[in-house]
Amino acid sequence: MSALAGVENSAGAVLRRAVELDGGGRYQESLVCYQEGIELLLQVLKATKDEAKKNHYRQKLRSYMDRAEQIKHHVLKEKEEGKYHKQIKIVENATGYSYENLFKPYVDEMLTEVWVEDPYIRHTHQLYNFLRFCEMLIKGPSKVKKINLLTSRDEENIKDQQMSGLQEIKNSLQDFGVTLEVTFSPSIHDREIRFDNGWMIKIGRGLDYFKKPQSRYSIGYCDYDLRPCFETSVDIFHNNHTRKT
Repeated sequence: MSALAGVENSAGAVLRRAVELDGGGRYQESLVCYQEGIELLLQVLKATKDEAKKNHYRQKLRSYMDRAEQIKHHVLKEKEEGKYHKQIKIVENATGYSYENLFKPYVDEMLTEVWVEDPYIRHTHQLYNFLRFCEMLIKGPSKVKKINLLTSRDEENIKDQQMSGLQEIKNSLQDFGVTLEVTFSPSIHDREIRFDNGWMIKIGRGLDYFKKPQSRYSIGYCDYDLRPCFETSVDIFHNNHTRKT
């Protein structure tokens, strides 16, 4: 397969996903896929010599670009009116819901500060979940400078493990110019993530919605997109004031 054919296949796959998300009412996610697919299809158009094919690609691009523009206006209108709310249902054993896939549509260049409220950042696998979430944030395109974590403390069993793990994450984030501020509350029960670009995501199970892998060498151990999930729901809102007072 030529390099051009590979880009064309990638564009087709991303745009099919965009249409699928669009049809399911997941507009913000579909917009990200439309934009990525359009970019890939533009590369194909530029590299194509055959005039008939070029016209075919132009027509497709026009159609996708028109739909992306419609979605952009729709999402912007809902955000301005404070009416944006979408829900994603993750069914039992579903895959494809890594933090990167779930949060990518809401991580942009405007994002500089994040607030995480999750009572269960205690055990080793939960600390790794939080670490993976932090990794997703610093990969860009966001310019995150501060992450605030509000969680609860397990005073009886694993306090030392929890504290040392969070301190290691904090030290590592500092190497990337990101400050981690950890606060503990004995009464926390909400599970939500707020971005200072206006997005707020509530996950029924918090960050801990992945099932335990069968072994350290099973598919899905490293790649969270391949790891089965517990059933949960994800509610996404947009509000210009995401910081609680």
